[in-house]
Amino acid sequence: MAEEVKVLGLWASPFSLRVQIALNLKGLSYDYIEEDLSNKSQLLLQSNPVYKKIPVLIHNGRAICESQIILQYIDETWPGVPLLPRDPYQRAMARFWAAFYDDKLAPTLIGVYRTQGEKQQKAIEELLANVLLLEEALATTFNGGPFFGGESIGFLDVVLGSRAVWLRAAEEIGGVKFIDTQRTPLIYAWLQRFSNVEFVKKSLPEFDKLVAYAYNIRNRSLQSQPKP
Repeated sequence: MAEEVKVLGLWASPFSLRVQIALNLKGLSYDYIEEDLSNKSQLLLQSNPVYKKIPVLIHNGRAICESQIILQYIDETWPGVPLLPRDPYQRAMARFWAAFYDDKLAPTLIGVYRTQGEKQQKAIEELLANVLLLEEALATTFNGGPFFGGESIGFLDVVLGSRAVWLRAAEEIGGVKFIDTQRTPLIYAWLQRFSNVEFVKKSLPEFDKLVAYAYNIRNRSLQSQPKP
């Protein structure tokens, strides 16, 4: 009997994109269901009653939530092309830097397009510093390889790469280059390689559409802030 694999997601969400890239990497077929977060479906609310958020992976009727947990579930359920390294140290490092990205770098990225003035400048400076930490990690911990996963895309590449288009959108909004050939040559080259992998390229949202979406979020965020 064929397996049921569904993804509940949002086209602009890097967290949804992670799941899609991982499934594509494994060569798996799945049904993608676009969610309207202003009018969440009963399927989403029933599948993730705790957080009520996307993405959700539904495998044979059972729901798995939270993108990094979903990636690890995918890797353990469908071995095929591995996402996480076999070496325990490298596996720990992949998880560490994935947590760094979500817990430390992502909030500064969000700050770039949701704030203005001094707050935005602070977010820009912190984001630049965090990207430089990733550059150093790729050079040392990950031996300057073509991917964080070594010779091929792995867990950390999927986690980081899923926000690549959002990082470019933040450059557009902030008027600053966060990744370039001078300051971050390794990250720059890595991002070019990652973005040009065929199954990744097909998954990435259209850039102009995403920038318009980001500006819409920015405008709503600024309008909701109290006047000085």
